[in-house]
Amino acid sequence: MRHVSIVALALIAATTIAARAFADGETIAVLTKNQTNPFFQAERTGAAKAAAAMNAKVLQYVPTQPDSISEQMSQIDDVITKKPDAIVIAPVDYKAMIAGVQKINAAKIPVVNVTDRSASGDFVAFVGAKATAEELLKAIGGKGEVIIIEGVRGALTAQDRLRGFKAAIAEYPDVKLVESQPGNYQRLQAMQVTENLLQSNPNVAGVLAANDAMAIGAMDALADAGSKALIVGINGTKEAVDAIKTGRMLATGDYNGFVQGCISTEIAIRSLRHEVVPKKVTQPSVVVTKANLGPYDVPVDQRTCPSWDQVPQN
Repeated sequence: MRHVSIVALALIAATTIAARAFADGETIAVLTKNQTNPFFQAERTGAAKAAAAMNAKVLQYVPTQPDSISEQMSQIDDVITKKPDAIVIAPVDYKAMIAGVQKINAAKIPVVNVTDRSASGDFVAFVGAKATAEELLKAIGGKGEVIIIEGVRGALTAQDRLRGFKAAIAEYPDVKLVESQPGNYQRLQAMQVTENLLQSNPNVAGVLAANDAMAIGAMDALADAGSKALIVGINGTKEAVDAIKTGRMLATGDYNGFVQGCISTEIAIRSLRHEVVPKKVTQPSVVVTKANLGPYDVPVDQRTCPSWDQVPQN
């Protein structure tokens, strides 16, 4: 099974943790990117479950405007004034949020970076996009036209996924990439982009979407156009699993937001309690299809965080 780094976790300024011995009751501020993507909804649920299991609590911060740099910066200022014991952050922009991370560091609050690596530290966030693309390319018989619906151009995660998709396509000489455009990880935008691309490319055999929300949007556009093109996404969300069950979607790459929320929060708490924690956590990359979707066919709020001995200690 292919392994990729799907959770990038590093404690910045860990040596600044207060000297008091933590036992329980810590407060962890969790900053995610938006309210619209089910991935981040799952991440927040995982964080809350992990904290509750360890007798800690979380404060959730989510921009009202998806991926708003200014709003997340303002939320960082608010978090700092509240002085939580630690922070878990999925930065809305890997470069623009450097100043925010620096403010957190100056306030001597330990911070865990999750999902999207920040340019302010040695973080890794990479999903198995190549393996997911290969599932689609095999399913279309290794030939035909495909389009890519990218994430946010310039974001490291989006670059990694686009690179993975293109690397897979390069291995199939009879597959032609006809268009690649951003949907900014949003369902509605992806639907609109796909509608436009289908007008000039009505014969596409497959669509590679950089997350499940965009895959669902593209799926709607394909259905409206009467297209039989196959589609894959990334994130392993329940919505995608439901679409796979009914045959409307071929596959999704497991980039598990729930597990990331669990592990990042648990690492923050364990570090506060002066336990040894890994600098980086890697999880197996799984391509979810009809054949193996059982474990993913469970609502997020009914899932259980992995036990600590299941977390790879890299």
